[in-house]
Amino acid sequence: MNWFLSLTFYSQIISLYLIAINLIAFFVYGIDKAKSQLSSSRRISEKMLWLLALIGGSLGSLLAMKLFRHKTKKLSFQAMMAVILAIQLVGVLIVLSV
Repeated sequence: MNWFLSLTFYSQIISLYLIAINLIAFFVYGIDKAKSQLSSSRRISEKMLWLLALIGGSLGSLLAMKLFRHKTKKLSFQAMMAVILAIQLVGVLIVLSV
């Protein structure tokens, strides 16, 4: 806990946001997997799943994909996840180089 308190206020806010969005993404993927197994007509759209990854939930999304074995056979979905990860990595490199 001391490591968190030693962060700047800005870093604390970003850390809390990233933890929250990754937890949300993880659980949304899990809910969608459960709905797919129940043959529910009210599934979560792929656009929403991609959006959760794009706004910072990529780690939670990838963990959920692996753990729940969800969307792992759909190459178009995986390709979009790869694009999202590439965008995020470039963004991190830009921020770190400034």
